Amino acid sequence: MPIVQMHLIEGYDGDTKRRLGEAVTDAISSVIAAPADAVTVMISEHSGEDYMRGRVRRSPAPALPDPCAIVRGYLAEMEDGALDAARARLGEGFTMRFPSAAPMTTLDALIDWSRPRYRFVRKTIESVELAAASGRSAVYVAGTLQGEWPDGTPFEGIRFIDRFELTDGLITRQDVWNDIAEERP
Repeated sequence: MPIVQMHLIEGYDGDTKRRLGEAVTDAISSVIAAPADAVTVMISEHSGEDYMRGRVRRSPAPALPDPCAIVRGYLAEMEDGALDAARARLGEGFTMRFPSAAPMTTLDALIDWSRPRYRFVRKTIESVELAAASGRSAVYVAGTLQGEWPDGTPFEGIRFIDRFELTDGLITRQDVWNDIAEERP
């Protein structure tokens, strides 16, 4: 089965190397019929003194934050009402789209739009998946919604999928699909 030898300049922490190894494994498994446990990734590190490109010694590029952790943090902050913390995770040009709604560019617009639809909503996350391409990351979150309708009646088990785009570690787009309209009394 596939064996990948990766060379890095020293300086990346263990979590970054783990994420890199997982991403390479997933990429290989998505192209050839190799289960993840059959893909071997070996990382060799080299000191900056032992690495040169263009006649210049180089330092490692900074590791980007984990896109899945950013999205999970954002969703938790939104549920907890920590709007300033959630806003700090948004990049320039942020846009979100919800079913049957015009695009929104601020969290305040989302809160105003959702106020007549439900008192609150919480998410039970069943899966988080990462896809990366061309310097951007897409994170898909799927699960169910629970909360209360405006009259206080509880609801639960409403399925949802959120798709987030991240650039340079910040969320620039959120697309939401859910069955809340079909369940609303």
